[in-house]
Amino acid sequence: MTARFYVVREDILPEAIVKTIQVKDILKSGEAHTINEAVERVGLSRSAFYKYKDGVYALTEIAKEHIITVAMDLEHRSGVLSNVLAIIAAQEGNVLTMNQSIPLQGYANVVLSVDVSKLAIDVEPFLDLLKAQSGVRQAAVIAQG
Repeated sequence: MTARFYVVREDILPEAIVKTIQVKDILKSGEAHTINEAVERVGLSRSAFYKYKDGVYALTEIAKEHIITVAMDLEHRSGVLSNVLAIIAAQEGNVLTMNQSIPLQGYANVVLSVDVSKLAIDVEPFLDLLKAQSGVRQAAVIAQG
């Protein structure tokens, strides 16, 4: 059977589901260091938490899981692409695909698909970091999904 997904208003969800999301938020924020501590805080049993934890997510949590496609013009010199990839890795982005054209007039066009679901910063400041890198003539998000 294929899993089906629904968007449901919080006020009509069973209390155990809402509290499961609260426990996950508390753990993620570091307000509690153990599941035991977090479930006690919201008044939920550990068994109810374990029953629902892998099946319920806040919509904002799901919305963060996405891929962007970035097009850049890079100077044709040693280390420029390597430095760009290092910035992406340092911000916890994950390069999924990379296409590079043959350099013309001293520049190569590079298109990267990047998983930004675990990005340490928002996409706009991330793009600004790439643009500020020496040898990057331009960088733009051309697709997001």
